[in-house]
Amino acid sequence: MTSVDAAFGETSAERRVSFAPLSHVSVELGHLYMEDFQAGPERLEAQFRRVAPWLEAVRSAWRGRVGSQSARISTCFLIDDYFSRFGTPAALAPMVLDVAERCGLRVDYLARESACATADGLDLARLVADRIVSDPPPGTNGSRPPVMESGWLCNGVRSPSGAGAQAMGKERRWAPPVQNAKRGHSVFVDVELWDEKGAERVWSCPFLASVWQLLRLGALRDNGALPVRPRPRPAAWPEDWDALPAVVRLRDDAAPFTAYTTMSVLSPRFLPVELAVRTILSQVAVDPEVLRQLKERGGEEGVELADELVDRVFYVFG
Repeated sequence: MTSVDAAFGETSAERRVSFAPLSHVSVELGHLYMEDFQAGPERLEAQFRRVAPWLEAVRSAWRGRVGSQSARISTCFLIDDYFSRFGTPAALAPMVLDVAERCGLRVDYLARESACATADGLDLARLVADRIVSDPPPGTNGSRPPVMESGWLCNGVRSPSGAGAQAMGKERRWAPPVQNAKRGHSVFVDVELWDEKGAERVWSCPFLASVWQLLRLGALRDNGALPVRPRPRPAAWPEDWDALPAVVRLRDDAAPFTAYTTMSVLSPRFLPVELAVRTILSQVAVDPEVLRQLKERGGEEGVELADELVDRVFYVFG
């Protein structure tokens, strides 16, 4: 064995990738944004009443699949404290939980959207951005800046820019964008991952939602460690969002926050965002050891997981 082989073997042997506790499914009961808050608890109640039958359907499906005593199903709710700070945890958290209880729903975990950008001193958004491996279309010539420079990610070939052709004094005919893996006709998606406001990078809603899905799927690691672990409910809800943990476990008997699959029950207005999320997730390179762990553990429990992480993410829009 060469010194290089020995060093590689030692590094591989020393590397430890933490296991995530896993439910069978993580069900997202909704998001709360400023416009929802301004509309009052009636809008939230209407959302929860739409969610309730779908949650029961998910429970029934998984109980039928793995047995009523074995099904592990957790629920979560996300509050936007990134794009706008409205209200306080002390005011909003009890309202959300009270309305959910009136609608017969149990919320296991409450999460902050800003934690999808930064949590516990770790830059989660950059952690995910660094793992983006964009799918280069055939004939790529490097004329378009790479994703990490432009902040844009697409699922195919963009329409060609005419700037270069005009500079050469030649006319370039328009061509449509083309999806890489199209089925007959293209559904082309071009997603803005972030923009810059002075020295500050502002992550887009679809990008943070992608981080959110990866967290729920137990697919993120920072040097092998789980980047976010739910913390117990505080004795008193704080007045400042930054004083609230990234993910709060509301019940001691809750099934794990992370899960083999996710289900999000959302308003139809989130459909374009989630299409962008799927475009992003399909181009994030997750640690192979994490993927192996998830597949292996699923197999041990009789849960066959899709090879592609994005195919473990499910939705109901209504």
